[in-house]
Parts: sequence; C-alpha cells; structure tokens
Amino acid sequence: MPRDGRPARLRLQQAAIDLYERHGFDQVTIAEIAARAGVTERTFYRHFADKREVLFDGETGLRDILVAAIAEAPATLEPLPTLLRSFRAAVPLLEGNRRLSEPLRRIVAVTPALRERQQAKTAGIIEALATALRDRGVSAPTAALAAQIGMAAFSHAAAAWWADPGQDFGMLLGDSFEDLSTLTAPLAAAPESGARLS
Repeated sequence: MPRDGRPARLRLQQAAIDLYERHGFDQVTIAEIAARAGVTERTFYRHFADKREVLFDGETGLRDILVAAIAEAPATLEPLPTLLRSFRAAVPLLEGNRRLSEPLRRIVAVTPALRERQQAKTAGIIEALATALRDRGVSAPTAALAAQIGMAAFSHAAAAWWADPGQDFGMLLGDSFEDLSTLTAPLAAAPESGARLS
C-alpha cells in the first residue's frame, strides 16, 4: 500500500509559508524549505514543481469540487444559480484551509511573481467553470460570461469573509449573487434590446 504523502505536503506548505513570511519569497530556496520541513529536496519535487506551487496546492481540489457541483446541479437550473450552488459546495474546503490561506494572502500581496501565478490560477478556474457550463448545454459565450461574473461574485463574498471571518461564508455568497440579480434587473426592463445604457 503506498504511503500517504499528505503529511509531508502539509509540512512543506507550512515551512514555506513560515520562511516566506520571515524572509520574503525571493530570498528563500527550495533547499531551505525542505530542510525546515524535515525532508529532502527530492521529496519536495515529488510534491511540487517549484517554490511557487507549494503555495497554490489547493487550487486543483477547489476546481474539482466546483466542476463536480456544476455537473451534479439540476438540469433546469440557470447558469448563475448553478454557479452559486457550485461555490457553496466549496465552502467547507475554504473554511478548512483558512489557517494556511491567511498568511498566503499576505505573502501574495507583497510578491508580484505570486500575484501573477494567482491570476493565472484564477483564470484556469474560470475556464473550468465555463467548460462545465458548456457541458450542461449552455452556449459558449453565455458560459464564458457567467463564469467571469460568477467568479467576481465569489471574490466579492470572499473579500467580506476575509475582512470578518465571523460571518457565514455561504450567506455572503448568497448575498453577493443576489446583488447580481439586483444589478441586472433594470436591463430586463429596458424598452429596447438595442438601447444604449448611458
């Protein structure tokens, strides 16, 4: 039976975060991360491609949860409610990872290379959401727009949650998507579909 590598991954993540917070991302080497975690560099590379990826380990799990929730949503559910259901399915994962995520956010905020990687990861999740919606029969343009808007609503709720972790993340998501409905309602009442908005 193969050995469970999760403890080593967690030690490497914690070691990297501790060192990045203390010395700055650019000043820390993979050898230092491995030594602090009590493993070899070879073990590091078995788990992570580089010293940036050690901070974004949860992205794949998050994407898988979101995509699975979209696939399992009732066929009659419209794109945005489907995305709300999807993001709510990921709340337990996000709450469970908060201990590591809080220092990660601080490190990313002061490190341009990590901000770029985070933006690329977010773009990947948006594309995965759009693909999952297309698989449900949503047209490609609508799926792409819904995925972008849905991620924006999620990010808005997440920002409120980070500012006040005592709030219920699921309720914040609901409020954020409800705000979307309020913002778009005037468009539905527009007298002409081709009328200018300004």
